[in-house]
Amino acid sequence: MAAGAALLVLGAGTPDLLPSAQAAERGHHATQQQRAAQARPQRGTASYYAPRFNGRRMANGARFNPRSNAAAHRTLPLGTTARVTNLENGRTAEVKVEDRGPYSRGRIIDLSPKVAEQLEMKEQGTAPVVVQPVQVPDRNERVAQR
Repeated sequence: MAAGAALLVLGAGTPDLLPSAQAAERGHHATQQQRAAQARPQRGTASYYAPRFNGRRMANGARFNPRSNAAAHRTLPLGTTARVTNLENGRTAEVKVEDRGPYSRGRIIDLSPKVAEQLEMKEQGTAPVVVQPVQVPDRNERVAQR
């Protein structure tokens, strides 16, 4: 009988643990979204990485892949997910800030060639864009990524 009671107690306690873990995960995700909501959209000119950067190390330590959704931004935290909208045609793409730059005057973001294709800006080389953060990691998450 005592063993049955122990099982009953364990069984009764288990459902309480699962929602708590789910709530913690939702809270973590909501915090990233809250930080993104506080970050203001930025307007400016986007460009894209030249072929000479293929395979070079980015600020996060990974090697640049032209077929990725990588982006370089001067101030958004590494690991930030952002939505980039081409203001000339309304096309959007989601990027992950993995590098620092661009260092050309008047540019706010450098995109991978894949993303430049998605935004239909590859032929021109640059485009006016809006960069809207979607998820912004906190400081501890950025340290853990390195």
